[in-house]
Amino acid sequence: MSVLASEWLKVRSVRSSHLIIGVGLGAIVLAAGLAWMAIGMYDRATPSMRASARIAELEEVVVIVPQLCLGILGVLSWTSDRVLTTSLAIVPRRWPLLAAKAGVVGGLGLVVGPVVVLGTFFLSRGMLGDRYPVTGFAEAWPILAPTSLSVAVFGLLGLGLGVVLRSSAGAIGVLVGLVYVVPMIVGNLPEPWSERLGSVMIGALPREIAGASLASSVYGSLLPPVAAGLLLATYAVLPLLAGAWLLRLRDA
Repeated sequence: MSVLASEWLKVRSVRSSHLIIGVGLGAIVLAAGLAWMAIGMYDRATPSMRASARIAELEEVVVIVPQLCLGILGVLSWTSDRVLTTSLAIVPRRWPLLAAKAGVVGGLGLVVGPVVVLGTFFLSRGMLGDRYPVTGFAEAWPILAPTSLSVAVFGLLGLGLGVVLRSSAGAIGVLVGLVYVVPMIVGNLPEPWSERLGSVMIGALPREIAGASLASSVYGSLLPPVAAGLLLATYAVLPLLAGAWLLRLRDA
């Protein structure tokens, strides 16, 4: 517990942590702005245009912001720890230190994720009213839950990549690639590879866990819910296990 408390103190005492979390939570403001724009477009539209008007689920659009923010926080919690050598000297067995960092980063993700996802859901529904056909909470919660959880997964993924690569730029580059670059490449591959590889991308997993359609996205939807859930957990756990193994073989 003393190691966990120490890591929590480190995160709280670094100004960049507050900035990163603030930007992540700012996704709610971004969603409000998008909803405001959508309201203006709807109100200026003709009746026939309004009848066919559709809007994306804004919580799934803006969740990329806290995902990347927690991923970056996870990376920096290791690569930018200025007293890491001292911490490892105090805690000779290295896995408790990594576990403590994972607990702090994962815990923050479990708070930030639901705040942003649920905050965006209720705020956008309240702003849009009955202008667009949108899903209610009873229908949406199977997607909202794994989408919220994915923020913590990104945090742990970032931490694992930071330990493995020992480079802030390299680990953050991999995170951005997973979110932006790889899906675009996979989406342009010929079938059946686009569908197969798109189904295992981290962005596809929340909807696959819920058994929802991904027909209008670059992702595939071949995985059943259980397999998608296990794969989402793998994205968080596998880099941490690789980092823990490498810590036994080399210096931090």
